Amino acid sequence: MYKFDVIVVGGGHAGAEAAYAVFRMGFSCALVTFNQKTIGQMSCNPAIGGLGKSHIVREIEALGGLMPLATDLSGIQYRTLNTRKGDAVQALRVQCDRELYKKAVQKIIKKTDIKVFEEEVVDLVIKNNQVDGVITKNKTIKAKKTILTTGTFLNGKMYAGENVTKGGRVGDGTAIPLSKRLYDLNLPMGRLKTGTPPRIKLSSININKMEEQPGEKPTPWMSLYNRPKKHQKQTPCYITRTNEKTHKIIKNNTHLSAMYSGNIAGIGPRYCPSIEDKVNKFKDKTSHQIFIEPEGINKDLVYPNGISTSLPHKAQEDFIFSIKGLEKSVIEEYGYAVEYDFVDPRSLKSSLETKFFNNFYLAGQINGTTGYEEAAAQGLMAGINACKAIQKKQTLVLERSEAYIGVLISDLTSHGITEPYRMFTSRAEHRLLLSQNNAEQRLLKKAFRAGLVEKERYEQYTEKEQQYQNFINKKLKTKKLKSFINKENKKINLQESRSIFSLLYRTDANKTKLFTTNKENNEFYKRATTEAKYEGYIQKQLREITKTKKQNRKKIPENINYSKINGLSNEVKEKLNTNKPETIGSAANIEGVTPAAINLILIQLKKNEMQKQNA
Repeated sequence: MYKFDVIVVGGGHAGAEAAYAVFRMGFSCALVTFNQKTIGQMSCNPAIGGLGKSHIVREIEALGGLMPLATDLSGIQYRTLNTRKGDAVQALRVQCDRELYKKAVQKIIKKTDIKVFEEEVVDLVIKNNQVDGVITKNKTIKAKKTILTTGTFLNGKMYAGENVTKGGRVGDGTAIPLSKRLYDLNLPMGRLKTGTPPRIKLSSININKMEEQPGEKPTPWMSLYNRPKKHQKQTPCYITRTNEKTHKIIKNNTHLSAMYSGNIAGIGPRYCPSIEDKVNKFKDKTSHQIFIEPEGINKDLVYPNGISTSLPHKAQEDFIFSIKGLEKSVIEEYGYAVEYDFVDPRSLKSSLETKFFNNFYLAGQINGTTGYEEAAAQGLMAGINACKAIQKKQTLVLERSEAYIGVLISDLTSHGITEPYRMFTSRAEHRLLLSQNNAEQRLLKKAFRAGLVEKERYEQYTEKEQQYQNFINKKLKTKKLKSFINKENKKINLQESRSIFSLLYRTDANKTKLFTTNKENNEFYKRATTEAKYEGYIQKQLREITKTKKQNRKKIPENINYSKINGLSNEVKEKLNTNKPETIGSAANIEGVTPAAINLILIQLKKNEMQKQNA
């Protein structure tokens, strides 16, 4: 019998981050996976980052995770999205070499003392409502904490037309006994669906008929701290579109799609629909964009992003051959949909430990999310909090106002999901504070205190921050100007002298003429310009956060009668009476309890206080 501090089940993005976090915090860890050669594998799109997601990746890096480094070790195209919008919603997206990414993750894991078991978990060791380890087909492995990161493998089934095969991914099996065990334990479970497009040989595509999409120059980095010496060879992507002929073929075959035939009961991601959904639900559209993304530098395969499908193989061939540039394409692997079990994330604490069983944590797609970044973030936090529990220290819970990871876990555990959850910047009400570029300022101190990053890194960061503050105080706030050059290169005289910093927020000022930068201070000046621009809005958000925190701490009397509060719906009254929240914050986290309902409760509490004072 083996014994560890923590067992991680599953070697995907959640599992890899969880195990790596446990290692960094100084605890022994077992990683149990079907196949150690697939640890860190990108099951779907070979890309990291994007809108709302790059913010998570940068937060993972600030907390010492491995995803950003693996991204830069395999990145073959970098593009910053939303460049015409504000700094807070700009996002870096990196196209990766699928094989290099996997190898990078595995190399990082191999440099640790994480013990990898190539096994299938069939049962859990449970005693007195406590999970003490796992049982595989060959052995029992015990641990103080167990983290389940099974991805799409819990009773996974793959669909292409009427063809149904068992598995969570092509070439891999499915976890049926473990899924049955979770149902037997009466965990609140359901079925979800995701899908993937066909893979096509690059050599068979006529890229001359397509629009080239080059990478960004100079090439940026996803990592801010631990970077490789140089980038991988960069490569372009290409854009083509479906057409009316394509749509006709799809419409004529829609009834054969697994999604439309009734074979699949699980709910798919609304924000990443299949091509069948696009054609049938957006009938006014005569074409849809397809991004032709290379799977690797030396790989003769592309990922046609935008045509995820569960149509039969013949129908897939027909509609693909109708697309410009793909007329003579060779399909290496057909598209398919995957249906799998998940656990309602409302059954989890904010630490990602289940409410039903002690020492048992869930992370990744098993919690109803979709996307590598969302999975990795959950794995990281589950690993951290499992170790925190062993240390008998306070759970690390990131506030919604300090991290997208905080938004993610708060949304999952408070509101649950009705479809596979995907992060967007719009989900963060305090997104002005949460730029992809300030993750270190927000989280590195917490990471250092938790033992997630080394002292050297933290000292480098604090030294750089001090240098930045000195630059602000000595260069931008001290030096005063009586005039400035506007964007039309006209001189604008001021009534009184103003500091350079106070002029940075002016939209009409030519920032390059306010201060002359050099190699050493260019980065600092760019950051100062952004901070000055948003300073007023940020201070307003900080005041709102302080007010909200104070409000959320407000106690709700045990004897309050929600039935007598006018304006509350019967549904909300029932939920409040059932849950009996102790504070306003607890009430706000109950699914269906709206901000308007919270205001009504606050008004009632104020009335009760005034009545007491007047009594």
